[in-house]
Formats: sequence, structure tokens, C-alpha cells
Amino acid sequence: MKDKKVIFADLALILVAFVWGSGFVATKSALDHMTPFYILGSRFLIASTVLALFSMKRLKKATFKDVKAGLVVGIFMFFCYVFQTVGLQYTTVGTQAFIISANIVMVPFFYWALTRKMPGGFEIAAAFVCFLGVGILSLDNDLRVGYGEFLSFLCAVSVALQIVAVGYYAKNVDVYVLSVVQFSLAAVLSIIMAFILEPPVVQVQSGLLSTLLYLGLFSTMIPFLIQNIAQRYTTSTHTAIILSTEAVFGSLLGVVILGEEISIKFLIGCTTIFMAVIASETRFAFLKPRKKETTA
Repeated sequence: MKDKKVIFADLALILVAFVWGSGFVATKSALDHMTPFYILGSRFLIASTVLALFSMKRLKKATFKDVKAGLVVGIFMFFCYVFQTVGLQYTTVGTQAFIISANIVMVPFFYWALTRKMPGGFEIAAAFVCFLGVGILSLDNDLRVGYGEFLSFLCAVSVALQIVAVGYYAKNVDVYVLSVVQFSLAAVLSIIMAFILEPPVVQVQSGLLSTLLYLGLFSTMIPFLIQNIAQRYTTSTHTAIILSTEAVFGSLLGVVILGEEISIKFLIGCTTIFMAVIASETRFAFLKPRKKETTA
């Protein structure tokens, strides 16, 4: 039964990765009509409101432990989306998606800081390879890191911290309460930042409204709730492995839907990061020949 739950958790996380991959494209499209913090405020307000309506009984029984978990996870999620949304104004969907996938190599190190369990040699080596790939993607010809790529890297750090935080809290709290609190905190912080830093929104176009609803419900509320539930049955590192496939989905959708170009530099950088991801988690064990079983 436990194995079945792990399998269902993995399948659910693959679905989350695909939805988040499509979220890169939706966010990029929304930025043509609305400023970043208003987009974030809208998506998190929609997500928190709808989920709260379906979780009233659970919210009435919420404990301090549930709320604390939601606040911790929520602050990491907020910074993740700030860096992602603002960064997308200065880089392509494909480049950002693969830079953010670097979080998979960071997760074991943050988990080590939390549990004192040191990562192995493969993880450390993969981290350096991964940063090399990020550098290939990020550095301009004059060896300066682009602003969008730098923000995307900060997003990867925030994603790693969010995954570790969910893995730490999810098994011991009500994940519905955790999710409502994390969305609500992100919504409040986003709206405050929008009022301070951005001009007021005069009107919302009908096409933009549907994009915001998609971001709020299908790219925020549902996938984060699924992630919070799925991490009850799997580890933070395993979660990071599966969720890293959102980079693949995001890049492909960026090419297919937005018509973004694929350069040699992009391919080399993405391949380097992808190899680091594979090395850190499989140690290329699948390349070793299997020992033939002997019969007595």
C-alpha cells in the first residue's frame, strides 16, 4: 500500500511539473498587460479565496503549528514567484525554466543544513556541474550575468527552500490549512508591494482575466495543494527530481507557443544542467551492466 502511495505521489508531481511548465508561458503572456506584483497578488488572492471556501471546517480547527508551517512555506513561495515573475521580463521562458531547475542540486544541501545529513560526493560534484550550466545560460559575451538570469537563479534558491520546508512540515500538519495560509501571505505581500512600487491597474482585459484565473487556480492552488499532499509520501530530494521536469515542459511550450528560438548556447547550458540533475540523483547507475543471476 505504501508503494502505491509513492507511485501515485510521483505521478501527481509529474502533473504538477507540467502545469508549472505551462505557467511560465501564461506568466510571460500576462506580463504584456499587467505589472508583476499585481499579477502575483491576483493569482494568490484567487488561490487563497477559492481554497479557503472549500476548507472552512479545517480552518476552524487550525492549530498554531498549521499556521506557522503555512507562514514559513508562504514566505519562500512568495520570493520564488517574485524572482520568477520579475525575471521573466528580462529573459526567455526556456532559459529561466532550466536555471530554476538548478534547485534540484540545492535541495540536498539545504536538507543537510536542516538535518545535518551531509550530501555525498556525487551531489557535490553535480552541484558544480549544475552551476557551470547556469553560468553558460546566464553569462553574456562580456562575462556579466544578465539581470533576468540572476533573478531566475534566486528563484531556484527559493524553490529549493520551499521544497525542503514542505518536506519538513507536510507530514505533521493539515496541508489544507498550510496551503491557505501560504497563499494568503503571498497575496498580502504581493498587493502591498504592488501599491508601493507599481502604478494602479485601470482596467483588466477579458483575455487577461482568463489568464489570471488559470494562474490562480490551475497553476497555483491545485498544484501547490497536490505538492503539499504528495510530499507526505516521498522525500524532498525525490520531489525536486520530479519537479525539475517543469524546465523541460516550460522550454518546449515556450518554443511551441511563444516561438522562442533555441540557440547553441541554450542547448549546451540546458544539457549541462540536465546531466547534473541526472548525476546527482542516479549516479548513472542505469549505465552499469546488471549482474546475471546464477542458479544453483
